[in-house]
Amino acid sequence: MAEYLDQKKIQKLLSSHVPDIDEVLVDYIQGYLNDAAAAIATTGERDANEDPVEDLIRPMLEDACSSGAKVSDLCSKFSQMLMDVEQNADTQAKSKLAKLAAPVNMAAQLAQINKATKAAQGTTDLAHAKGRSVATQVDIKKLRKAEARIAAKLEKRGIKSRYEASKLLNENPLDDDDLLMKVNPVLDYTSTRDKVKDVKLDNFDISFSGKRILTNSNLHMVYGRRYGLIGRNGIGKSTLLRNIAYRELAVPTYISILFVEQEMAGDDTPAIRSVLKADIFREQLLRDEAAINKVLKSLDEPSPLDDRGEVMSKHDIEAKKNELGDQLNSIMTKLTDIESDKAEAKAGSILSGLGFSSEDFQRPTKSFSGGWRMRLSLARALFCQPDLLLLDEPTNMLDIPAVVWLEKYMRTWPSTLLVVSHDREFLDAVATDIIHQHSEQLDQYRGNFQSFWSTREERRKNQIREYESQMQYRAHLQEFIDRWRYNSNRAAQAQMKIKILEKLPELEKPEDDKVVTFTFPNPEKISPPVLYMDDVTFGYTAEKKILEHVNIDMQMDARVAIVGPNGAGKTTLLKLLINKISPTGGIVHRHGRLRIAYFSQHHVDQLDVTTTAVGQLKAMFPGNTDEEYRRHLGAFGISGMTGLQEISTLSGGQKSRVTFAGLAVQQPHFLVLDEPTNHLDMESIDALTNALKQFTGGVVIVSHDERFIDNVCTEIWVCAERKVTKFAGESIKDYKKMICPDED
Repeated sequence: MAEYLDQKKIQKLLSSHVPDIDEVLVDYIQGYLNDAAAAIATTGERDANEDPVEDLIRPMLEDACSSGAKVSDLCSKFSQMLMDVEQNADTQAKSKLAKLAAPVNMAAQLAQINKATKAAQGTTDLAHAKGRSVATQVDIKKLRKAEARIAAKLEKRGIKSRYEASKLLNENPLDDDDLLMKVNPVLDYTSTRDKVKDVKLDNFDISFSGKRILTNSNLHMVYGRRYGLIGRNGIGKSTLLRNIAYRELAVPTYISILFVEQEMAGDDTPAIRSVLKADIFREQLLRDEAAINKVLKSLDEPSPLDDRGEVMSKHDIEAKKNELGDQLNSIMTKLTDIESDKAEAKAGSILSGLGFSSEDFQRPTKSFSGGWRMRLSLARALFCQPDLLLLDEPTNMLDIPAVVWLEKYMRTWPSTLLVVSHDREFLDAVATDIIHQHSEQLDQYRGNFQSFWSTREERRKNQIREYESQMQYRAHLQEFIDRWRYNSNRAAQAQMKIKILEKLPELEKPEDDKVVTFTFPNPEKISPPVLYMDDVTFGYTAEKKILEHVNIDMQMDARVAIVGPNGAGKTTLLKLLINKISPTGGIVHRHGRLRIAYFSQHHVDQLDVTTTAVGQLKAMFPGNTDEEYRRHLGAFGISGMTGLQEISTLSGGQKSRVTFAGLAVQQPHFLVLDEPTNHLDMESIDALTNALKQFTGGVVIVSHDERFIDNVCTEIWVCAERKVTKFAGESIKDYKKMICPDED
């Protein structure tokens, strides 16, 4: 990044005024001032609503320095430096002004450019894609000015975000065991068993990329309870987990924390060994045991040497053996205490429950795909059994049998669990409490998700009744005041009512639930046969077939869910349907006019994360105005400034919405969706469910979300053992009972 201010001068000023200032704080202030100067140089003026020196730097300096005079002098010098940048930017802007030789009709030029673009690249009718046409009533001049201000703010925030995020990544990459120990400084977890391990965080704030996530919030977690964290996409749930995991919030250091956020790095370590290594304390004890046994063995040799290289006497040998024997007894006691001898069996049980075969135990971790390495990360966390386990959407990479196993395993979890999930069935089975994140606050409810839903609705109704009652009371007071305020007989009473009205607390209207709606355009009818497979076989090699002799037939009213264990070929079947891969045997027939839109499980890889949502649609479907793209994205919940943010800054659910918006533009006859509910919040899942119910084309889904499958699909196909067969049961619950007959 270019330097707009003299960094050495800033450092010198800070050192002279605040000699004991922390070096990290100096770096932060230098970066923050440079960001502010960059924003001023870009826009040519300072933001009237923000003062970087007074709003942020002064409070930080006041905390670091007891001399108010020195802080004031320092802040005035920083402000002057920013004013100099503003004056220079203004001077440069004026020097670049030039008089046009003739008036320019920009509207005509824009129309000509759009016309040329459409002629060269074709057009996409976004209005038709949404099933309606809306005439714009936007003042274009005002819109351009507003867009310029928004772009400047986003650029400024983007600079801050990159600066702060880079520090976080450099200091807290939790995949490294050494840094994991740094986050959990107390290695011997047996020494903390008698301590109170409840987590109590009061009056804390969290911000990310210039956006306030939580304000004056409280979070209390009782040891041994399981908390489900829910909230809309982009509300900041994952940010809250990271702040807890990196101890940005004041969690006691004797409480061990483990956050399962991303897949583990692959290497040559066997899978089961990687799980065993996750227990750092056990590994250290085993290393110490091996080292002591090695020394004891050397003492039994003739003429052993001490640390100085001299031959030890018998007395010294016996004393050393006694000392090492005491250390070894202590180590063996601790190994027995943590049941080290059962560790390998425990690790194997966890891996088996998550879908690993016994052959997979000895495979190197680098040979697994990203989804399976994510399962390994989860297995390592379950094996370690930290005091506070943080999970972010743990069911996303699991099939139904693994989800059922995880539900059972977590119901007996002995320590504290905080899990982000949008799977209602999973939360009902696992959670003892629900934490609802909304409006920069955290509300806690006892009970599982079903209890939360009913309690929340009742609480909301009471809040609305209380609000309406208070509004009626205030209206009654105001009516009396307006009627009798200037009447000599009632003026005293009116004045008393005025005082009562002024003393009433500020009234806030209960938050309205935002309604999320998805819309897929209904396609024109096409005559059968539409889509079928005839004796299809596929394998990446001739020796290893994935699918054999598959026969399926789908019409325009198809509502099909494909289920089965991971690795059975469900995604391969979808790729055959959409012609992404070709069968090695048999025929896949598609109607000549058939349009298929495909949602990939790894759809994020198909997005350009360096551009915005509007830019993504513009690149994929050119020929429309930015306003039309933004209106189309708004129909999928990407509204306001969200459509102008870099896709890399969006949450997983928001990225999914951008992808769904792109699917709708294609106006497909068939929607082929691979795990579409991953990352979506509950409101978005309901919106997707309703949109698919109203869609008149065909729908093929691979999903592990029971509620979603029940609400959308009328048929269930089972993909297993290289075959695809229609399930004879009536619902996904029947399939679940079939594969997990011992379910409680």
